[in-house]
Amino acid sequence: MNSSSIPAHTSILIDAIGTVHSPVIALEQLRIACLVPSITELLCELGLAKYMVARTGFCIHPKELVCDIPKVGGTKDVNVEKLRKLAPTHLIVNIDENEKPTVDLLAQFIPHVVVTHPVCPQDNLAMYRLLGAIFQVSQRAEQLCAAFKASLLQIQADPKGKRVLYCIWKDPWMTVSRDTYIAQMLALRGWRQWQLVESGVAMSEVKRYPTFEWNDDLLDAVDIVLLSTEPYSFTQTHATELQQQIRKPVILVDGEMLSWYGSRAIAGLSYLAQLKLPIV
Repeated sequence: MNSSSIPAHTSILIDAIGTVHSPVIALEQLRIACLVPSITELLCELGLAKYMVARTGFCIHPKELVCDIPKVGGTKDVNVEKLRKLAPTHLIVNIDENEKPTVDLLAQFIPHVVVTHPVCPQDNLAMYRLLGAIFQVSQRAEQLCAAFKASLLQIQADPKGKRVLYCIWKDPWMTVSRDTYIAQMLALRGWRQWQLVESGVAMSEVKRYPTFEWNDDLLDAVDIVLLSTEPYSFTQTHATELQQQIRKPVILVDGEMLSWYGSRAIAGLSYLAQLKLPIV
């Protein structure tokens, strides 16, 4: 089908890799598998839980709905044969969270693969509308859009700004690059994520989730360290011990609120708006 054959009032539904999708016609035949925890939650918020036949073990929200949806492994170690037997018609994946060879394999027997890749908070609006249109729940998607916009209006940028280091793992220590969703969330408050710059490496080649070592140069370049509660389960004990070690303010933050896109981003924006960092 070329663009001239599409009615002017019809939106073209295009996912993150340019695949064009069509709205589901026969909802009674719909079977959705989702390999992205935050999007599983979004699908449930869109009223689609009854059509879901597979999720990962990390898809834990909302608990009362996902408990009845079969698990098919993790985001990167999918039980392919179990998923094949569940016979999904649609698969929802994410560029960062799922591995392309696995997705390519699944695409051999799942007719429709929807690829997502929100890189900034505002990308949630397009994702709500894309999934809403594909699965015939656009009215609910627009309600989420309105709620998202209202939460976004709560945020005021810190006029002084702060240089932050957002930690997602230890042993080895890992952080995020500035082009990630997390860094773009922090940027809404005027907080600038530390960036590892290596000699001879172009910015376009900087790793999205680099490892780092604590040293004087790094500590001179940051004001505050943020320890995320996920994917590594940092606790207040970790924060207290690290602060004593590096002599910089260390704050424990809710990783789901700052890294999960989808419907949780609405609450995440409110969390971000109220998050207080020490004066430095």
